[in-house]
Amino acid sequence: MSDNYIVLDSVTHLTVAHRGMASYCASHGGIYAGYYAAKCGAGAVILNDAGIGRDQAGIAGLTLLDNLGVPAATISHRSARIGDGADGPARGILSTVNVAARALGLLEGMPCAQALDILSHANLQPSPAPAPQAEARFDDEIAGRDGVRVIITDSNSLVEPEDAGHVFVSASHGGLLGGRPETAVKYPVFAGVYCDADRGADDAGLSRLPALDDRGIAGACVSAFSARIGDGRSIYNDGIISAANETAAQYGGLIGQSCREFVRLMVDTRVKQIS
Repeated sequence: MSDNYIVLDSVTHLTVAHRGMASYCASHGGIYAGYYAAKCGAGAVILNDAGIGRDQAGIAGLTLLDNLGVPAATISHRSARIGDGADGPARGILSTVNVAARALGLLEGMPCAQALDILSHANLQPSPAPAPQAEARFDDEIAGRDGVRVIITDSNSLVEPEDAGHVFVSASHGGLLGGRPETAVKYPVFAGVYCDADRGADDAGLSRLPALDDRGIAGACVSAFSARIGDGRSIYNDGIISAANETAAQYGGLIGQSCREFVRLMVDTRVKQIS
C-alpha cells in the first residue's frame, strides 16, 4: 500500500476504514465486487476483468459504480494474476474504464500503477450507499438431499462454518488470494465450484483447484463464457465445467459437464459416504 492508495488481494478485504480511498483489488469486476466496494464507501477502485466473459459479467460492476459516481476500471486478466494484489500494480494494464474514471484521465492500455497514481491524487469522495442486492447466499433445497446441502453464493467470502462437509457453489474466481493455499476456502466443504475467470495470467483463475486437492476437497471451475462470474445462480444453472481437480475426478467430475450434473454427482458421493 502507498500513502495514497491501497492494494488488496480481494475486494472483500475492503472495510469502512478505506472509505474515500483509491484501491486496486485483485477480484473480478462483476456486480458483487462493485456492490461490495460501494458498500464500503470506496473512493475509486480498479479490479480484474476476469476475461469479461458471459454477458460481460466480469466488468459489470463498473456500471454499478458509474451510476454512483465512483471512478472504476479493470485490468486485463491476461496482464496480471487475478487474486494477487501485488501483481496488479506490477504488471496490470487497464482494459476497461468507466465514465467517472475516464473523466479523471484513466484510459484503456494505461499501466495499473499509473492509473492508481492518478486516482490517489484526485479529489475522491466515498461512494454513496448502493441499493440492496438480491440474496447473495442460499441453500438449494431441491439439489440437496439426505442431509447433504447445496449452498449457492455470489462470493467465496460467504462460506460459513456450517457448510463443512457440504457442496458449495461460488461465483468467485477460482484463484488463490496472494497465492496462499489456505485461501482456497475457509472451511472444509466437501466440494467447491468456482468460475475460471478465463484462466488468465499464469492460469491464476484455476489456482484454487490443486490447493483444494491437497485438503481432499473436490474442486471444479466453470467457464467464464458459460456463466456470469459474480452471479451464483448463473454459475449453478448455466455453468459448464472447464477444469476439475483429481479429487473431483475420482467422484465422476468431468470437463464438459454442466454444473448441475457435477453438483448432483458430488451430492450422490457425499450421501454414500455418510449413509
